[in-house]
Formats: sequence, C-alpha cells, structure tokens
Amino acid sequence: MLILLNKPFGVLCQFSPQPERRTLADCVPVPGVYPAGRLDADSEGLLLLTDDGKLQHAIAHPDRKEAKTYLVQVDGIADADALARLQAPLDLGDFVTKPCRAVRIAEPEWLWPRDPPIRARVDKPTSWLAITLQEGKNRQVRRMTAAVGLPTLRLVRSAIGAVSLASHPLMPGEWIEIDAAQLKA
Repeated sequence: MLILLNKPFGVLCQFSPQPERRTLADCVPVPGVYPAGRLDADSEGLLLLTDDGKLQHAIAHPDRKEAKTYLVQVDGIADADALARLQAPLDLGDFVTKPCRAVRIAEPEWLWPRDPPIRARVDKPTSWLAITLQEGKNRQVRRMTAAVGLPTLRLVRSAIGAVSLASHPLMPGEWIEIDAAQLKA
C-alpha cells in the first residue's frame, strides 16, 4: 500500500499521540502505515506513507537519490546571484549541499492558502522558488535559503520523483492510495 498525503502545516510527522499537537494519525486513519521520509511540523505538502518496509526504505534512503521538489516562499526577492548560490554546493557549516535546481517561479495557482497564513509585511516583498534536491537533510531547504539571505516563510513539498501534488490535487489533510509504479511514471 502506498498513500499520498497532503500534510497540513503544524502536523507532526509521526503517528504516536502528542498532547496538544496534531499528528499523522489525525489525517490518515489507516493502521500499519509509516511515513517514507519526513516533513517538519512547519512544512506542508506531499508525504508518502506505506506499510511496505522495503518500499519505505527505497523512497526515503539518501542513496536512492529520488528527486524532491519544494515550493518555497521567501522573505525578499531572489536575484540571479542568490539562485546561483542555491544551485551550487553550499556550505551550511555541518555539511555542504549537493548541487540542486533552484528557479524563481510565480505562486502556483493550484496552491491552497496556508492556515494559519504567513506573516504579511507591506514593506518587504516576497518571492517564490522551486528547489529540487537529490538529498534531504534536516531543515536543509530552510537553511539553504537563510544562508543566501532569503529566509523561508512557507515551505511546501510538491513532488517526490514523478508523484506530485499538481497532478494529484488534494487539500491539506486529504489523502489517496496510489500505485507504487507512479513513482517512476
């Protein structure tokens, strides 16, 4: 079984209950499934869950190099220099990122409003980026954008491999079962 979930903002990426915090159990009432990878509570978007340990390992393991795409709203305007720095190996102190793809985009029309909304400042513009990584270390995208002077305001994982929220439109908290073959489609 492979489940595609649109993880809402603020939901912990675990099934064990947490006092006063929502978890995956609040979204997916299916016993025996586990996340293949993680999203921190402040991130939202595509999360895959499975009851197959081998499939979970194949999706989440760093050696798999499954491309993951994130839509990132940043504080400030991403210029050519910032995009070039994001795409090149970037020293984050405890590790150096691998090269990635980072492009400036318009806010996707299919994207739902965040609940709660991000803070709005009329004196500071924001911009949207699409960042595609072949790796995924803890809070990596947030750390990368901060390192180039563009703090992350909103982070949405939109795709893992060939599976995307653009082609499977789900609102936050909604899920569907998909065929594992779609990862390679």
